[in-house]
Amino acid sequence: MTASSTPSGHSAAAPRLQLSGISKSYPGVVANSGIALRVQPGQIHAVLGENGAGKSTLMKIIYGAVKPDAGSMAMDGQPVAVRNPQEARALGISMVFQHFSLFDTLSVAENVWLGLDKRLNLAEVSRRIVETTRAYGLQLDPARPVHTLSVGERQRVEIVRALMTNPRLLILDEPTSVLTPQAVENLFVTLRTLSQQGCSILYISHKLHEIRALCTACTVLRAGKVSGACDPRAETNASLSRLMIGAEPPALVRRVVKTGDIVLEVKQLDLAREDQFGVDLSQVALQVRAGEVVGIAGVSGNGQRELLYALSGEDTRAASGSIVVKGQGVGHMSPARRRRLGLHFVPEERLGRGAVPSLSLARNLLLTRKDSVGAGGWLSIGRLQAQARQTIERYQVRCGGPQAVAKSLSGGNLQKFIMGREIDAGPALLIVSQPTWGVDVGAASQIRGELLKLAGAGCAVLVVSEELDELFEICDRLHVMAKGQLSPSLPRADATVEKVGLWMSGLWAPAPAAGSAA
Repeated sequence: MTASSTPSGHSAAAPRLQLSGISKSYPGVVANSGIALRVQPGQIHAVLGENGAGKSTLMKIIYGAVKPDAGSMAMDGQPVAVRNPQEARALGISMVFQHFSLFDTLSVAENVWLGLDKRLNLAEVSRRIVETTRAYGLQLDPARPVHTLSVGERQRVEIVRALMTNPRLLILDEPTSVLTPQAVENLFVTLRTLSQQGCSILYISHKLHEIRALCTACTVLRAGKVSGACDPRAETNASLSRLMIGAEPPALVRRVVKTGDIVLEVKQLDLAREDQFGVDLSQVALQVRAGEVVGIAGVSGNGQRELLYALSGEDTRAASGSIVVKGQGVGHMSPARRRRLGLHFVPEERLGRGAVPSLSLARNLLLTRKDSVGAGGWLSIGRLQAQARQTIERYQVRCGGPQAVAKSLSGGNLQKFIMGREIDAGPALLIVSQPTWGVDVGAASQIRGELLKLAGAGCAVLVVSEELDELFEICDRLHVMAKGQLSPSLPRADATVEKVGLWMSGLWAPAPAAGSAA
């Protein structure tokens, strides 16, 4: 059956997907309550809501990854009961998850192969991956192991895998959260083509301008219920924000930048890649002073991961004096010793690196915060619970309290907790990768505001992000990373999408002092 065909005996006007009375509850949380949703053939339909509104749970129900407590579902006018993802794929339903469902030890081709017709051999799958990535502008090496990929590259694997199933209903949960603007444009061209061929698309994103540019219908969820519907093309970012969270996010207050001493200095850092698919760092030079926010832009997979590993202490191979924090060479220091100097780090991977999935939020504080450990190494449970509760309340984290395990939170809520954990530690230097990945507009505004407050209080902040709008909004200076090298410093006032896009190809003029403020 092609994407544009409909089952015999049914009108072409029958909805591609119809949900009625879908409900799902977990202990202490009602994720979905009586949800009704209708998606027409060829429609690109947005599902909008703040973190914890029930969007991801609803998509997993459609895909068969979660069983609803009540309600019914129909495809092309026919009632269906989707008991697992395999049955969903047989019906022509494909999904790109916000939290990736990839096997780290397998290659890109092997991961894609798992979701395809097993009559295809691995060589044929690899060939089709190359064709698909070329057609859609999503660069991937089929032979590369997934554990060597950055978050942005893993996102591409998920998208390519879904596209190769020729879906009739494609579900995309935050598909552009770590893609560059160029990759987003390529993806939108692909999605519009699929729509014209009759494929229906359910699209979840917190980027309101994307929804307005791409989608033709929108259903809004609030606290697990449908709270409204609209044509996003007739809305503004402000009106969509009001539909979603009941208000417009506060505008960031532009601060007067007062910089102090150099807190982080990277001096001509050369670092060979640890695996064959990594990126060599070459002559990387960078300075971050107290009180300023410095950003690093670039296409995923150009050395950002290697640089962050070297800065955080996960990779201690760098020459001691090539990375200096508060005047001390830290190239060989462990992450714990760097934290004692005031360096705190938020990685791009929330589960597994930013948080232990099976531990409570309170115990996850212990990963980087030791102020609840008393004399003799005794842990103050009461103090730990109070700290976790304070972070939950301050950053409006929707969860079951300090004892909720990390993996039970939505992606955006876990991100808010991890960011809050590190910001509230009062760092001298905060290094953040993808600070607002998968976070709703209200929470994103809050996180960016907290980063600016932190800088205003004298902290040096380094932000690595693939979202240019975010970097333009909060950074005082920018660098671009390309092919393991770092561009000269670019003042925010001089930064444009066109210029940064050109620099992403490594096309910048050399400067005598690449790490100094311009």
